[in-house]
Amino acid sequence: VQLQASGGGLVQAGGSLRLSCAASGLIFSAYGMGWFRQALRKARAIVAYISATGVRYYADSVKGRFTISRDNAKNTVYLQMDSLNPEDTAVYYCAGRQYSSNSYFNTDGYPYWGQGTQVTVSS
Repeated sequence: VQLQASGGGLVQAGGSLRLSCAASGLIFSAYGMGWFRQALRKARAIVAYISATGVRYYADSVKGRFTISRDNAKNTVYLQMDSLNPEDTAVYYCAGRQYSSNSYFNTDGYPYWGQGTQVTVSS
């Protein structure tokens, strides 16, 4: 299984970025997919999650600004990030899971992780 994240970069506050995560080696449509982020000296935390059936969850800090979506035909999950602010600066990771007793926001529930992509928002 491979998850390849891309789309990070440097953007000014108020700008937008779209992250992509291409999956291979798994039945993508059967997996819930999450985006996490890890800022400097902070723990990795959930940003958004989309279940195999398309149900979406968002961290309170990104609700109304970020949108998670998936294209099962392309084995890809996306994170559209709008109205970015410097607090969004972090390394962003995609992750995949099937059924887990852990909640969707718990990193322990995800056996598969992408390599991370850096997002930097300047003020």
